[in-house]
Amino acid sequence: MVRTSQRDIRRASSFRAAYDAALGRWPGPVESVDLPTPYGVTRVNRCGPAGAPPLVLLPGGGATSTVWGACVAAGAARAHRVHAVDLVGDPGLSVPAPDRAIRSVGDLVGWLDAVLDGLGPHGPVTLAGHSYGAWIAAHHAALRPDRLGRLVLLDPTQVFTGLRPGYVLRALPMLARPTPERIRSFLAWETRGAALDPAWLRLQEESAGFPAVRPVTGPRPDLAGLAHPSGGGPRVDVLFAGLARCHDSGRAARAAREVLPGAAVDVLPGVAHHALPLTAAEEIVRRLAR
Repeated sequence: MVRTSQRDIRRASSFRAAYDAALGRWPGPVESVDLPTPYGVTRVNRCGPAGAPPLVLLPGGGATSTVWGACVAAGAARAHRVHAVDLVGDPGLSVPAPDRAIRSVGDLVGWLDAVLDGLGPHGPVTLAGHSYGAWIAAHHAALRPDRLGRLVLLDPTQVFTGLRPGYVLRALPMLARPTPERIRSFLAWETRGAALDPAWLRLQEESAGFPAVRPVTGPRPDLAGLAHPSGGGPRVDVLFAGLARCHDSGRAARAAREVLPGAAVDVLPGVAHHALPLTAAEEIVRRLAR
């Protein structure tokens, strides 16, 4: 029998309080649902008109679905039914299945299929992801292009180019032994001191005590089938953060244009990678409305 220590209980309670505080900053009513999938229960926070076109949002690694609050505040839920997803195995309120872990790209695609099935969307889905969430979204779109009407990749990592070694080295101490101080220091360095939502930043610090699950990694997605939307695949938009430290955004944008000549590819100056959903929400929403 697995025993839960008082320290673990306090950590879980503190994390949940920070999560609820971050979600509580979203404007308007938010409905939280737990969707069963073969890989565990997935928490989805949704808002906006029930019959509006569905917008499914995947966060970056560790960011939780609450990171999309700024986009909701900027109007993402005016014309869409927003479904913000907590990744299974990541910090958040999704609960992995004890006997079926996500271990491969195929598992991730199957998990997201189950999430979309559970949402029962009305009309073509717009799938948007940031960072690691964009990597998942790109793989799903490559293998299930018929399920999507539009794919939006926000500063995707490991999709068009690799990570800068300096970024990886700077992140390693935080990843190996996360502490609130290391998380705060890393985010301040990567975002170049950008003013981040304090409630979300507190949640990031609380995630230091979250049980670690090794994320699925692997090859870059094969997006050749999405090169021309007229071929039946989703319309693709890619937005890079001009101040990203994780990769060379200009080089990544050039690679994206080569792989996806039919996509709208842009670089947003003055914005860092981890700050993108928080500080560039109005620009993101403007592009979603195009």
